[in-house]
Parts: sequence; C-alpha cells; structure tokens
Amino acid sequence: MNKKHLGSDFDDFLREEGLLDEAEAVASKRVLAYQISQEMKQRALSKAAMARRMGTSRSSLDRLLDPDVPSVTLLTIERAARVLGKRVRIEMVEAEA
Repeated sequence: MNKKHLGSDFDDFLREEGLLDEAEAVASKRVLAYQISQEMKQRALSKAAMARRMGTSRSSLDRLLDPDVPSVTLLTIERAARVLGKRVRIEMVEAEA
C-alpha cells in the first residue's frame, strides 16, 4: 500500500500533485454559478431575460452558469451581479502553510 499521503489532508495531496489551484478555481466557479442560478430563480428570470439585461449573449450566460467552465471574465460576473442587485467582492486572504 502506498503511504505517501497517509496522514496528510486533501489540500496537501492536491498541492503535491500540482492540482490545488485548479481545484480551488473550479470550486469557486461552482459556487458562483450556483449563487447566480439561485438568484435568477428567486427573481423568476429566464436565461434569455438575464442575458438581455446583462447586454450579453445567451451562450455567454450559459458559460457563466456552467460549473464545468472555469474561465469567465470579471466583466461578465460583474454584469450578472448588477442585474441581480448584487455586488461582487473579491479578496485575497492568507494562504495556509
């Protein structure tokens, strides 16, 4: 049995494998996509109406809402937030050692 990672946490494993940054980006995108879709549901906003209010295409909104598409521009995120009456807050925090 390979005991290389025995006793370490999952972040340590991902870091050692060079996958931590990508995993954190995907997790953040999934949370963001979920939050936006929930806000749209609360406001009974269809994708077509949301895209129209954002001044973007439906395909751009689909990429924003797709949790498996990690690359989305900050401008697209800001537009979605504004349509939903929200603001985006991005902050840098201390990394765990």
